[in-house]
Amino acid sequence: MRKFKIPRGQNSTNKAIRFPDDVIEEVEKAICGTNCNFSQFIIEATRFALESMKEEEENS
Repeated sequence: MRKFKIPRGQNSTNKAIRFPDDVIEEVEKAICGTNCNFSQFIIEATRFALESMKEEEENS
């Protein structure tokens, strides 16, 4: 499995999604002092999760 990396900007489409306050706080702490915004972090985290699921499926 690859290592999670905080991403940089890219083209995107707007989607509305709600997050629990505690998740927002943890993400904000994780990206503090980086050149990454909340959306970029969530996109990379989602990609990471999808890749992990695919790898698990392939190994089953």
